Amino acid sequence: MENDKTFIKYNTAGSRSAIAFGSNIGESLAILEGAIKTLEKTLGITIKAKSSWYRTAPVGGPSQPDYLNGAAILEVQLSPQKLLDTLLNIEQEFGRVRQKHWGPRTLDLDILLFDDLILETPDLQIPHPRMTQRAFVLVPLAEIAPDWIEPVSREPISQLLQKLDCSNVSLSINL
Repeated sequence: MENDKTFIKYNTAGSRSAIAFGSNIGESLAILEGAIKTLEKTLGITIKAKSSWYRTAPVGGPSQPDYLNGAAILEVQLSPQKLLDTLLNIEQEFGRVRQKHWGPRTLDLDILLFDDLILETPDLQIPHPRMTQRAFVLVPLAEIAPDWIEPVSREPISQLLQKLDCSNVSLSINL
């Protein structure tokens, strides 16, 4: 098993993970708050911090409504893959249908960071591959975890945020 590149060591006693939330279809605020409540009730997950909600312009993809975005810091007793499976199930609970790449969605939940893990599997990449290029991800994450070191760049989230244009991200609702 030591030669198996998919073998990952993680701390089952409690790993820290950052996740991103997004929604631009339906009652986005109610959907996002419902996702938070669902996570709070999920075995193996404790929400340690959650950001405000931010209104953001869509990036890429077809013409679509603005998003509400946010972030949360979780303590998890789950493997990265089990956390991903849990997030995908929650997306489905809230009506997520994957039709167009970067298209509109009722709920999008992404794992951004998992401790200081760097992981690449066919269905999961940690840190999230585009997080350092997206103000709609880094603005809410910097609100709750400005000093978290992104393991690829080895820079804190607050410093990565300073490199981005944040003009399309505005505070919408405080939690």
